[in-house]
Amino acid sequence: MSWFTRRQLLAAMPMALAADGGSPVRKTPLRTRHFGPLFYGDEEWTLLAEVLKTRSPFRYWGLERDHAPDKVATFEKEFAARMRTKHALAVNSGTSALQTAMAALGVGPGDEVIIPAWTWHSCLTAVVMAGALPVCAEVDDSFNLDPSLVERHITPRTRVIMAVHLQGCPADMDALTAIARKHKLLLLEDCSQAVGASYKGKPLGSMGDLSIASLQVNKTISAGEGGAVYTNDAAMFERAIRFHDIGGVRPIHAESLGGAKGQPFVGVNFRMNEFTGAVLVSQIRKLDKIVSSVRNASRRVYDGIADLKAIEFRKRPDPAGDLGSYVFLGFPDKDRRDRFISLMNAENVPASPPSGSVVLPTQEYVMSRRAPHPKWPTWNSPEGKAAKYGPESCPQTLRALGRFASVAIDPSYGESETRDIVAAIRKVYPKVA
Repeated sequence: MSWFTRRQLLAAMPMALAADGGSPVRKTPLRTRHFGPLFYGDEEWTLLAEVLKTRSPFRYWGLERDHAPDKVATFEKEFAARMRTKHALAVNSGTSALQTAMAALGVGPGDEVIIPAWTWHSCLTAVVMAGALPVCAEVDDSFNLDPSLVERHITPRTRVIMAVHLQGCPADMDALTAIARKHKLLLLEDCSQAVGASYKGKPLGSMGDLSIASLQVNKTISAGEGGAVYTNDAAMFERAIRFHDIGGVRPIHAESLGGAKGQPFVGVNFRMNEFTGAVLVSQIRKLDKIVSSVRNASRRVYDGIADLKAIEFRKRPDPAGDLGSYVFLGFPDKDRRDRFISLMNAENVPASPPSGSVVLPTQEYVMSRRAPHPKWPTWNSPEGKAAKYGPESCPQTLRALGRFASVAIDPSYGESETRDIVAAIRKVYPKVA
């Protein structure tokens, strides 16, 4: 707490809780906002204006003979360089990226994909849309896949383990990589909630066989919507290209591949346009600044409360690589967690349960095995019919989510805002834990 003087601490910590009639730490509620748009500026305007001026919103050709559209291509090149992979493909959403990844990895009917029990709908949706079976595995107190429980779900039909780096925290990639190699499985990294985070010095997305990112408005960098698929494997990359663009390979991608080697197959249209690409070129160039800002803010909070007696933090396999978008505190039970949240909100420093994902096995459409068509292969096989869903399939996940509270961190927070967060936690936590 070197940045937090004793006088400042005492001044910020009236003894009476706001909920009991005392003065709140802040006069107005602390706000958190979407990261990427906070950093919009002249750079985005300039590149968007170029697209408008040249009347070339389609990424592969334009109206001006002397100008070839280049915004999406530039983003792909710079994103791949930042993530330390050979290839990156821009698509129109994170959900599209996941579906493209399934095609790139060769996932189809009869296959099983292990996913976290707590993650976003799109992770399960992508598996189902490929005709494969989603197998939900427990998360631990990192809110990511519990490596000690993954192997119990592996069968001869398992093809992929999906490591989703949730709420800015890297999954235990050493353990998950070892499991995938041991069983000769493919490892997919979903970095949607942790773009810019790392694991032991390596960018998230650079360690799996193939990776995806969402660039939607809630993510680290954003154009409102958007996604990316990235890999070091040329064959997977070609399959991703073909799937996202109606089965074909355009010259720009054929050149990056050193020539297309596969055969056309049925694909979709998940292409990114030049307006989105223009914003994302500017955003990828700001990624390090955004990550540094939010990490510095969260570090001040962690440092300011580290000495609290018996404080429990979220499990972090690599604290230095954590994005820092949330500070999570653990409690013995849900009642005390909920009281902490209520008292923090009264201090005008909002806290909440873990959010941004859902407990997939407890979703009604999953428990009912409701696919796009009654004859969809996912749940019509003997294995699909026997798959275990419902609260009884994920008790550890439910316990973890029920006893942790989060305080969101905004990259724009300076010392004043983080000092208020520290003061509120120091005021409230001892009364609850």
